Amino acid sequence: MYKTFRKLWKKFWEPILRLSFFQWFLAGLMALAIWFVYFTCRKKIKNWEIFKKYRKKPAIFIFWHGRSMMLSPIVCLGGMRAYAVASKHKDGRMMAKLQRLFGLKSIYGSTSDGGISVLRQGVRVLRQGDHSMCMSPDGPGGPSLRVQDGALYFAKMTGAPIIPVCFSSSGAWFQNRWDRYLVALPFSKITCNIEKPIFIDAKVSQEDFEKIRKNIEDIMVKQVRDMDGMFNLFKVEQDLTASEFKKTQREKKENAKKYKKV
Repeated sequence: MYKTFRKLWKKFWEPILRLSFFQWFLAGLMALAIWFVYFTCRKKIKNWEIFKKYRKKPAIFIFWHGRSMMLSPIVCLGGMRAYAVASKHKDGRMMAKLQRLFGLKSIYGSTSDGGISVLRQGVRVLRQGDHSMCMSPDGPGGPSLRVQDGALYFAKMTGAPIIPVCFSSSGAWFQNRWDRYLVALPFSKITCNIEKPIFIDAKVSQEDFEKIRKNIEDIMVKQVRDMDGMFNLFKVEQDLTASEFKKTQREKKENAKKYKKV
């Protein structure tokens, strides 16, 4: 009975979620919620001068997939001119609309879908000289807390620096997803850390390229661990993927049903 209801609900709901005007409506509600949290929280931003220097210049701001929520209002109020990489999936398109409400334009695609197109568009944006880029190096489906090559190729081909960014919150709810998306709660203390720019030489060898990638990954992992540690938060797992996480969740449900029958 439950499975039948779920299938019917899915058939009814999914087409509605694809409607552009409905996505704009949901994005608007989400934006209002984010602004409410932002204005009710105490904020502390480390290395704000780096953001100010590069907010309207070619730079690649990178952050973990699960740490985007409170960066949006910071970017908006900071007057940043930037493009954000968004997935072509319906969820990605709705997130792109949410980003647009905070002043970010979108480039659609990912490492698994439309990667070459994203690279071309991103390089063109950065070479124009008056916009930055924002992207999650572990998106859109993981592995979590692992830096993929995309941002490094942008930096190598354009000379734009990579700038790791992260936020954490004393009041936090981690969504049950592969990226453990952190939802900051109202009336919390929010910290945001902006790391120093990292440049990649256009003639870097493949061996050094991998060393730089690993170094950036280590910096970002330490960044999130230290910030979460300040608030004694849940330790986000590394190497979770969206597909593996869904498979694990299904197996847990099936095992729970078998246990009930016994």
